[in-house]
Amino acid sequence: MTDLPITDSTASQARLAASVILLRDAPDGIEAFVQHRVSTMDFAAGMVVFPGGRVDSVDGSGWDYPEDLLQRHAADWNQSSIGAEPDEAAKNAGTVLRAAIREVQEEAGLSIEASNLRPWANWITPIDMPKRFDTYFYIAKPSPGAAPQHQTTEAWQSLWMPVEEILAAEAAGSLKLMPPTYYLLKEIAGFRTVEEVWRAEHDVIPVLAPVGSLAAFLKERENRR
Repeated sequence: MTDLPITDSTASQARLAASVILLRDAPDGIEAFVQHRVSTMDFAAGMVVFPGGRVDSVDGSGWDYPEDLLQRHAADWNQSSIGAEPDEAAKNAGTVLRAAIREVQEEAGLSIEASNLRPWANWITPIDMPKRFDTYFYIAKPSPGAAPQHQTTEAWQSLWMPVEEILAAEAAGSLKLMPPTYYLLKEIAGFRTVEEVWRAEHDVIPVLAPVGSLAAFLKERENRR
């Protein structure tokens, strides 16, 4: 990842992860399916997050996604770490896509087609954090009538919430968001419908936040309330 150099040899390795922003249209605007993590977790404790998790070894095989879809995803991820080796980019895209689909099934009980996920963002945990992830975020538009459920022990509640309501609750201090979740929801709030999000021109530019940025973000959010 030549455009995001990491020079601190003591930094922990960022593990590949996938997260899915499930969206649906509602009378008051776009809604996102979010999970309220329990306060005892060792990562993002008490935060509101999207379904997702680490890429596991099982995700590297057993799938048969259309080659043209993998090539499109690889092109979207071309600036990210999984696109660093062109010959492996499509396979890497399939592995991360498989993880995203698996996590949605495991955490929300929802089977989602690969064609209904679109690469959207790539965030890497700052190098000063003890637990780090190289996370690939997808926008997803489930089939009409799809009903994701709450079925993960990592969260105490999972539900659809209006994007604007999540942001308002965060501003009021009643919900907590990690920086990627906050900024991605702010971005989505600029659209009127899920279809607008899906069709938007949107390059994936990896984000490696600077050292100390997470603590600064959380402190700033507390101070402004």
